[in-house]
Amino acid sequence: MSDLAGMSAAELAAAYAARDVSPVEATRAALTAIEERDAELNAFVLVDEDAALRSAAESEARWAAGTARGPADGVPTSVKDLERTQGWPTLRGSRLVDESGPWREDSPSVARLREAGAVLIGKTTTPEFGWKGVTDSPRTGITLNPWDTALTPGGSSGGSAAAVAAGMGTWSIGTDGGGSIRVPAAFTGTVGLKPTGDLVSTYPQGSNGLLSHRGPITLSVLDAAILLDVIGRPDGRDWAAPPERDESFTLGIESGVAGLSIGYSPDLGYGRTDPEVAALVAAAVGVLADLGAHVTEVAPMFEDPIEAFQTLWCAGAARTLRPYSPEQLDLVDPGLRQCAEEGRATTAVEYLDAMAVCTDLGFRMGRFHQSFDLLVTPAVPTVAFEAGRNGPVPCGGTTPHTPRNGPGPQPTHVWASWTPYTYPFNMTRQPALSVPCGVTPSGLPVGLQIVGPRHRDGRVLRAGRAYEKHTGWSPVAEASRTRADGPRADERGQQT
Repeated sequence: MSDLAGMSAAELAAAYAARDVSPVEATRAALTAIEERDAELNAFVLVDEDAALRSAAESEARWAAGTARGPADGVPTSVKDLERTQGWPTLRGSRLVDESGPWREDSPSVARLREAGAVLIGKTTTPEFGWKGVTDSPRTGITLNPWDTALTPGGSSGGSAAAVAAGMGTWSIGTDGGGSIRVPAAFTGTVGLKPTGDLVSTYPQGSNGLLSHRGPITLSVLDAAILLDVIGRPDGRDWAAPPERDESFTLGIESGVAGLSIGYSPDLGYGRTDPEVAALVAAAVGVLADLGAHVTEVAPMFEDPIEAFQTLWCAGAARTLRPYSPEQLDLVDPGLRQCAEEGRATTAVEYLDAMAVCTDLGFRMGRFHQSFDLLVTPAVPTVAFEAGRNGPVPCGGTTPHTPRNGPGPQPTHVWASWTPYTYPFNMTRQPALSVPCGVTPSGLPVGLQIVGPRHRDGRVLRAGRAYEKHTGWSPVAEASRTRADGPRADERGQQT
């Protein structure tokens, strides 16, 4: 892989402005990385080399003329194949989708990317209709992790995270209904942000309703802020879109964490975290304290809301599959069918009860943030596991990360049972960031989750940036080095 393929968007923009690198060169480097690695990783469902190079040439002309549209202009970009793209199919990982289209419009995030001059290189893989926390589907097969190709990159934005981690494009747009940006970011050593609900406009509205978010998967926290500036602009097709922001998310991002009050929960009171993951997260929390934050380990704030989440999630699956005949449903991922069957049995009262749990969670977290600026937790309680499974045990089995106070092991179509720290914040619609916090002795990355009050995405990014600057993390370089040499420990005993 060339050094150019591992440059961040911020670095590329500076290099474009200085005429040290051109958008065409950066795009060719991304396409070369795809050619070299994607046959193994299966991160892309579509690559349009001709369109990408045309767009890169147009961007190069703008930079040369001094008319660049901003720091995203000319940045090689991929989009998860749940987002609509004019002229490209949106297959959603399903054999039920007719590839012939027509494909006449962009989703809001894609429209904003085009307006900003980003170079769209292709679309990344997703599990069928984005239904689970790993990335494999009946239509596109299994996507693998650049750190270890026997393992999953997580999901459902696993194709996007694998692409970014492997240098196959600088950044990507993912979606997150229960952890689908943060889980693959943690598993691939990338940065993943689930913004405040409604900040990134959505059209059409997905079946998972208020749970679903769009956001960046990037090489750095600074890049996440830059990309959020682009896609966080309102779109009239989204009735809930907020007004246009006057300030950039990069404003104040270098201010550090000194003086911030941070609540630290190692398990939210109900999760089970692998010891190696727990140790790295605790060390990262120590870094935040060393940087001047006031860190307090906090008592549990709520009970595990997985039952309510599962009610909402499976109701969404039932709505997604409702238009299809029994014969067509034979083509669908069996776990998704099982989830949809559960959703079809849900009553309106049960659904409203689940929504009431979301309201209560939001109230509790609002009270929490009266005392604490931020909450930090592990992003995921485990590292990446074997590809082709729905959880950390064989498909059809049960998962080991069942909540401590739960009713017992969950079937693997209840995928959220092994990622208990992400989905509560879809239910509250708070901003939540996964930032890499090292690698285990076995050489696999771990993510630190930083959660903020709604509409305080900048504060979340600021804390992630402070930690990132301290560690100097580069996921592309780190994955390459770890594969070649094995992990090393820094002076704190933290694997980096």
